Amino acid sequence: MYTIGLDSGSTTTKGVLFFNTEMQDKYLVPTAGNPKGAMTEVVDYFKTQHGLTEWKLVTTGYGRKLLPADLVVTEITCHGKGAEYLHPGVKQVIDIGGQDCKTIQLNGRGSVVEFSMNDRCAAGTGRFVEVMMRTLGEEIADLDRFVQDAQPVTINSMCTVFAESEVISLISKGEAREDIALGVLHSIAQRISSQYVKLRPTRGEEVLFTGGLSKSATFAKVLAHYVAAPVQRDELSQYAGAIGAAQIGIKKLG
Repeated sequence: MYTIGLDSGSTTTKGVLFFNTEMQDKYLVPTAGNPKGAMTEVVDYFKTQHGLTEWKLVTTGYGRKLLPADLVVTEITCHGKGAEYLHPGVKQVIDIGGQDCKTIQLNGRGSVVEFSMNDRCAAGTGRFVEVMMRTLGEEIADLDRFVQDAQPVTINSMCTVFAESEVISLISKGEAREDIALGVLHSIAQRISSQYVKLRPTRGEEVLFTGGLSKSATFAKVLAHYVAAPVQRDELSQYAGAIGAAQIGIKKLG
């Protein structure tokens, strides 16, 4: 049986295709203000590339109810199962998406024990980094290269609007743009660590970093400093929600 796991995010829409328990393919597209269209594009891609005539569809994320699906699952649950698939036995997860940040505590078997979610403010999200990088005249995709030899400056504002003004002020004072960018990463990591400790994690216990920002090795290192624990990434970290959706579908619909 083919199973499609679909994670509709505010910035990107991620899909994975499984045949029975084996992952066959993955696909990511910008959501671009049209979550239903993005979700349809992902499903159509799998149909075309793999000649699908039958499949089970499991959806999660912001737009999870926009397409007819065999199963609809909350994103926290899916991220837990996805984290377990990527890193079996993991108990601590930090997921930073385009518009939210989730800190999740698992039981070591993929089930959620407790979680904290910031989805009311862009601070601490991928969107925050994107806005700051644009203000600095750089693309977020070049983040690691840009801050490679930087020394962080202090960023006091976490509100996106005020932080953007602060960044402009720092530029006018002659601060190096790369130092400002690294300072932004430190300010976000510090904020996220405050959210993370509310889950009362075991000190030093390994953390799995998922979401779009997990592509940045530099940010992973900065985050590890503030949470005082090893932070691991996976090449499929951005697909954790979609993978979890598929795993739940395989178990419940198979």
